[in-house]
Amino acid sequence: ITSQPIYSHYNVIPVVDVYGGVAARDLGGVISDIKPIIAQAQKNAPRGTNIVLRGQASTMNSSFTGLSIGMLGAIVLIYLLLVVNFQSWLDPFIILTALTGALAGVVWGLHVTSTTLSVPAMMGAIMSLGVATANSVLVVTFARIHLQEGKTPSQAAWEAGTGRLRPVIMTATAMVIGMFPMALGLGDGGEQNAPLGRAVIGGLILATFATLLFVPVVFSLLHRQGVATAATEPKENVPSKDLAEAIPVTSNI
Repeated sequence: ITSQPIYSHYNVIPVVDVYGGVAARDLGGVISDIKPIIAQAQKNAPRGTNIVLRGQASTMNSSFTGLSIGMLGAIVLIYLLLVVNFQSWLDPFIILTALTGALAGVVWGLHVTSTTLSVPAMMGAIMSLGVATANSVLVVTFARIHLQEGKTPSQAAWEAGTGRLRPVIMTATAMVIGMFPMALGLGDGGEQNAPLGRAVIGGLILATFATLLFVPVVFSLLHRQGVATAATEPKENVPSKDLAEAIPVTSNI
């Protein structure tokens, strides 16, 4: 609490404003601790009294809504752009499978570090999704090249995963090292930006494994299914060479 209660009016309703600040902790963690206290106080409050959390807390909730909508919109837009780039509906879907690993990594990173979900953490999740998408595009592109060279889907996926192993790991490692000081939350105000670094690190760790292991497996399975479907389709009746030679050719001279 940063000041004494202030008596005023809000929309003609008498209110008592109690101001508080956050020190050495992130806003999301403080709100998580305050909500049970407010719920308990609301039960014991006189009839007609409401306890409402406003200020930066309401701003953060509205930011959560905006960032969530933006994240879903970004995923849809990325998928449509990849469809235009690859001229296929299947390969962009394979690329987006790595995003599940990135999102799982964000949740894992925040859970391991006991960090609550906040606006910086959401921004870190969006950053990790971007890097995971770029690495997956790299792997799928090389797999398509090997597939066009006549190799089987399994061989194409294997060579793409092993051939792009070093670039993918180097990209993720550089990003993790760059975010590590931020994740420690050192310095004045460092705890406010620490969730961003922790979300990026957790997301990239699992997204890297998903890109190098899960994406090639999905590519091999789906393209193998496509090859099997194409092989079972009935072929058109084309006259054979022997039948064509047996047909007499007449000409008028």
